[in-house]
Amino acid sequence: MKSSTRVQLSILMFFEFFVWGGWYTMIGVYMANHGMPKLTQWPYTVNPIAAIIAPFFIGLIADRYFASQKVLGTLHILGGLFMFLVPSFTDNPVVFILLLLAYNICYMPTMGLANTVCFYKITDQKKEFPLLRVFGTLGWIVAGLVISFVLVKFTNGVVPEQTALPLYMVATASVLLGLYSFTLPNTPPPAKGKKVSARAIIGLDALKELGSPSFYVFLLCSFLICIPLAAYYNMTQLFLDSGHYKNIAATQTLGQASETLFMILMPLFFLRFGVKWMLTAGMLAWVLRYALFALGAPALVDWMILTGVALHGICYDFFFVTGQIYVDTKANVQIRAQAQGLIVFATYGVGMLIGAQIAGAVYAGFLKDAKSLTLQQWQSFWWLPCAFAAVVLLLFLVSFREKKESSSQVGTRVANA
Repeated sequence: MKSSTRVQLSILMFFEFFVWGGWYTMIGVYMANHGMPKLTQWPYTVNPIAAIIAPFFIGLIADRYFASQKVLGTLHILGGLFMFLVPSFTDNPVVFILLLLAYNICYMPTMGLANTVCFYKITDQKKEFPLLRVFGTLGWIVAGLVISFVLVKFTNGVVPEQTALPLYMVATASVLLGLYSFTLPNTPPPAKGKKVSARAIIGLDALKELGSPSFYVFLLCSFLICIPLAAYYNMTQLFLDSGHYKNIAATQTLGQASETLFMILMPLFFLRFGVKWMLTAGMLAWVLRYALFALGAPALVDWMILTGVALHGICYDFFFVTGQIYVDTKANVQIRAQAQGLIVFATYGVGMLIGAQIAGAVYAGFLKDAKSLTLQQWQSFWWLPCAFAAVVLLLFLVSFREKKESSSQVGTRVANA
């Protein structure tokens, strides 16, 4: 890959996750402080709904009719315009949430599209993609740091997460990213001219192509593990707020800092461990994270809570990024975008949708008429996703039987690259 192309794609990944991290880790606190404390699960519900719709954009439009980078740019610009409107409707929860839905319908397809643009230009997915994707992690980190340490200078002492400034920041960055996307390397539709079918649109063609017992287990466990994952994204910011942590957004970037480290080391881990054990390590880290939150909650044991946040690097890299590479390795070029969309559908779509509603219902059950949970209640809350993740981990360990060659060849290709 040319160095200029590498720079272009690195910038793409940086801002792709900058705009997501800029609102995703603060919207719950914002809503809780603007009369919507029992509705904080809804941003994490409309996001998965959008992920369910995403395969239609990826499989139908990007794969068949238009260059991926052009669809990417258009969606980011539209999303930015919707986000500009969100803070204006804080006093109308229904419109507020519907605007977030509109934004997410624009944003979620861009995750698969950004991957498609990157994978089209690289020759060794296992070695090159993690080095591009790490800039996405850096983008998420920078978003959190800007919220906590830059925007705070304009809030007159108010916690930035309680203000609309992060939302306006995201809106501006989205529009700029959309304009930038039109300058990216051309990524032509690989399935142009092929017959369109409902099976193809929802990813069933990709599912058939990728079909094997090991892939089905991977897909099922990816879906299931996202149910407890929703509790982390939805509730960690509220948990930290209840514990009177300052700089909530910056604190959560500890997870992305560790993600950066592990992303850089991923080629070596592929070589040493292979697909199955990297996926296993990712799920195990989720169990440990929730256990540390539960054990550390009553007395606010900082090292436990902060370690739990920092484990996000292993949780995300070893499962989601490994999963993206695993799917891309198994898919041919004609269905590659569809296959990535299928994973988004199962994980960030159906899994997170169910998880957000369950987490919201459980949280509301603990909350009742109070303004926030007590630390003892938080302990009880965190044990639930911990137990669920442990069950999924055991299911994966017992059921995933990827052929040895498929896992080990990842390391072989990295070594020979």
